[in-house]
Amino acid sequence: MTLSLSPQDAWQPLPAGEWNADAARHLLRRAGWTAQPAEVQRATQEGLAATLARLFPPQPPLLPEPAMIQRNEVERMDLGPRYMQASPEEKRVLGRQERERSQAAYLDMSVRWLQFAAQPDNSAFQKWVLFLSDVYVVGFEKVHRAPLIYRHFDLLARNALGSAPALGKAVSHSPAMVLYLDLAENKREAPNENFARELFELFLLGEGNYTEKDIKEAARAFTGYRLRPGGEFVFAPRQHDMGVKTVFGQTGYFTGDDVIDLAYGLPAAGIWLPRKMTRFYLSDTPLPGAYLAALGGPWRASGYDLGWLTRSFFGSRLFFAPEFRGNFIKSPVQFYLALLQDLDLDGVPLPRYVVNPMRQMGQVLFDPPNVRGWVGGRNWINSGSLAARRTLVESVFRPINPESLTADELVEIRAAGAAGRDHFTVTDATLEPIAGLDPAAAVQSLTSDFLPIPPGPAFQDSLQGFIAAGHPNPQENLRRVRRALITILESPDYQLC
Repeated sequence: MTLSLSPQDAWQPLPAGEWNADAARHLLRRAGWTAQPAEVQRATQEGLAATLARLFPPQPPLLPEPAMIQRNEVERMDLGPRYMQASPEEKRVLGRQERERSQAAYLDMSVRWLQFAAQPDNSAFQKWVLFLSDVYVVGFEKVHRAPLIYRHFDLLARNALGSAPALGKAVSHSPAMVLYLDLAENKREAPNENFARELFELFLLGEGNYTEKDIKEAARAFTGYRLRPGGEFVFAPRQHDMGVKTVFGQTGYFTGDDVIDLAYGLPAAGIWLPRKMTRFYLSDTPLPGAYLAALGGPWRASGYDLGWLTRSFFGSRLFFAPEFRGNFIKSPVQFYLALLQDLDLDGVPLPRYVVNPMRQMGQVLFDPPNVRGWVGGRNWINSGSLAARRTLVESVFRPINPESLTADELVEIRAAGAAGRDHFTVTDATLEPIAGLDPAAAVQSLTSDFLPIPPGPAFQDSLQGFIAAGHPNPQENLRRVRRALITILESPDYQLC
């Protein structure tokens, strides 16, 4: 990739004269899920600084704890005394029931988060939390406790715009992380290096910026991290290695928190998170080191302020450079949430209508494939995942058949209706304003609202001819506008942002 800006100019603020509707669309699609016309107009009028302050506010919206998560926590506490007195066979039954309840709570949490993240006022910040979860990775498949996964994401959200060292320390105390990377197995007499290794390699520094000795010594500093029966983190001093450790050439009676401070004393810490950000938000192609250093140095000088980093990154000239416009593949999460926002739909509150399509597209919320998280980019696209994306598009144009629902699912659908959140599929009323336009204007409206860059003339001419063939007949015209919209949403260009 040829970059249009030098490292010295890349992270300078976007000049006021370059802030316009196209720039607003780019920001909204990359920082959030998509660029709805009303949101583009609002951002254009407010200006870049005010828009960033709104997208990443000092007190951001937090996902309320879902009722099923609360219930699962209570049920697990109640299970403890019964489990201790049960026979081996009864323990197997109780264990299976607990796993099933936790699985149901986890699926419900996935649906609730998607509904929450789909709200335009929450989108950019929730995408930022999703990014941080792809750095500080935990997965339900190993943790198996939905409440702990919820608390991990809540912890990320509460620390998402504060100090990066404080976030790192909070993550090391996350009960889900304690289970996921075996911190509870890290013993004074037999240190477990899993967490220390991933902390340096994947969370804070990147490969080549530490030694095996640093890992071994750091593992000793993280001994004594344990969980109470209810799942709360506790530091057990008697199980902590109180001895002298040498990490990054410094020697002392270090604790885990001390090790995180030592890591953030290295220049590599200023570069690692910006490197991950460019991969998540900008391009599959890594930026040259000089560009990362040009951002990492000032970020380090800010005290590793994550709020400063978001404002500087998303407000920079490089972020808005032409080489990063309309050419980044949407993740399955972004593809789904962009569909909801673009079509003004409510998310179906049923896991099999949401989680199953996500799995088929290659991304299961709260459960990355491994500690490295989702690779993303071109890896999102293959014949199977593209077919799943097309199936998802077709599904939002078909009404839900009540006869196919279970009794519990019917209760959820009725509750959504009572709350006014039951616009699950595209209706004729949605399409009628576009169908009322002449074919050329209809195509212009569809392509400008739904695609990140204008399609080629051949594609536009094909759509216009298709719509024009049904124009004299209102019903046929409506059918053709519907089909044209589906074609746009299934097109290669709609996979991009």
